[in-house]
Amino acid sequence: MIDLHSHILPGIDDGARSLDIALQMAQQAVDGGVRHMVCTPHIHKGYFDNTLNTIRHAFNEFQKAIADASIPLSLSYAAEVRVNELIPIWYKQQELPFLGEYNGKRILLLEMPHSHIPQGLEVLIKWLLKNNVQPLIAHPERNRELLAEQHKFSWLQRQGCMFQVTAGALTGRFGDKVEDFALSMMRNKAFHVVASDTHDLVRRPNDMQAAYEVVSTFSDDFAQETFVTRPGAIVSVGQQNEVTND
Repeated sequence: MIDLHSHILPGIDDGARSLDIALQMAQQAVDGGVRHMVCTPHIHKGYFDNTLNTIRHAFNEFQKAIADASIPLSLSYAAEVRVNELIPIWYKQQELPFLGEYNGKRILLLEMPHSHIPQGLEVLIKWLLKNNVQPLIAHPERNRELLAEQHKFSWLQRQGCMFQVTAGALTGRFGDKVEDFALSMMRNKAFHVVASDTHDLVRRPNDMQAAYEVVSTFSDDFAQETFVTRPGAIVSVGQQNEVTND
């Protein structure tokens, strides 16, 4: 499996608190069938003011530690970028970390607030698509406005977004309402990838294996598509870009 969303880089956001925990998280992922992980720390203005350079530095150190520990997990890096008005500026300054490419567009892991759909999102999505950037909305099933008014998910679909569901949402880790929403999306084949969004070993562990079993019970083909084929297609280009950018 290919895990496109993780907070495994130590000490850079609200994910792994130490290198030791991060290495245990990497082993947990491998034990659960993950062979490639994208390290995606938050870029959240005023909270986690990461940049392409700070992420790259943390990633290089962690990649060396993974190799030294002989953990068979390949890595790349991007970010989970919270919706804000600076995204077009960061794009023009070549400061946006992308997951990779898909269907000729660069993939941006875009996070809405957990409480609501932010004002101006439609304008931002249109701007990104016009500039050949495909928004991949992180964990829509956990957005409280979407949970309360699920018809608004159809509106987001019409804007041209792709969607990443969290593995733990499919296994009930976030409660019945979130699980029901995620399973409804699954039955409608409305999400494009599943990722762990892992933050630690216990409270937010890597649930990819258990989630794969849930989705494969519904459809083996859809499980393969959302855990392996599509994320793999995104990352294969992303890894090439990483080499050329460095």
